[in-house]
Amino acid sequence: MIETAVGAGAAFQPTEYVSGDFSSGLLLICDHARNTVPPGYGDLGVPAEQFERHIGYDIGARAVTLELAERLRAPACLTTFSRLLIDPNRGEDDPTLIMRLSDGAVVPGNAKVDAAERAYRIAQFHKPYHDLIDDTLSAMIEVAAPPVIVSLHSFTPVWRGVPRPWHVTVLWDTDNRAVKPMLGGLRSQDDLIVGDNEPYDGALKNDTMYRHGTGRGIAHVLLELRQDLIADEAGALEWADRLEPVLRQIAQDPECRQVRQYKSRTDKR
Repeated sequence: MIETAVGAGAAFQPTEYVSGDFSSGLLLICDHARNTVPPGYGDLGVPAEQFERHIGYDIGARAVTLELAERLRAPACLTTFSRLLIDPNRGEDDPTLIMRLSDGAVVPGNAKVDAAERAYRIAQFHKPYHDLIDDTLSAMIEVAAPPVIVSLHSFTPVWRGVPRPWHVTVLWDTDNRAVKPMLGGLRSQDDLIVGDNEPYDGALKNDTMYRHGTGRGIAHVLLELRQDLIADEAGALEWADRLEPVLRQIAQDPECRQVRQYKSRTDKR
């Protein structure tokens, strides 16, 4: 069951929750699921077409997340607000938490964000999402072995004029318990080009996976799917088909269902 409400004024809810089987072995999360701006913020001064780009949200990621949640009977936690308002995949002290300029697009509504507004956005949008993940993890651990956290994102097929060859990439820090079977399962599909920590590095201090995975000693993996492959319903279904058997295998792996602490590469910097 999906629990969400995006409405006017105080009715705006910053999270979307899909209930599932707490013993499923998986918790799905989607940091950049929607491109919605809450009431009171207008359009942040950004043209409507910019919200349809990757700077507004991760195109296709929500559809894949919801389809996998249904198939796997796994709980899922998603945001309902655009990353242009505040980026839930950044630590509260990260300078890119609220972007004034995003891939060439100026965000006038963020130009004069002061400490008070920053704190307000954290409290109203950023924190409720992370609280939802924390609470769901704790509830799952009460009834079963710790789940594997699976984060769904998407990336652009071209960046600054350079094509990106990967169909899917796996991002990670140092905990490779879920990463190894994920890479193996994807690479066994001969028609895929699979990236390993490309085009981004999976080690980011205080991001979502650092906070809930590394911080709690829970196995985790972040998937980046190329946006043009999941931009429509057919693409989302195809990728759910590809990912479902791999995730089922990971959920049944005892090595992945333990609390085990790993040091982050970011802690050495």
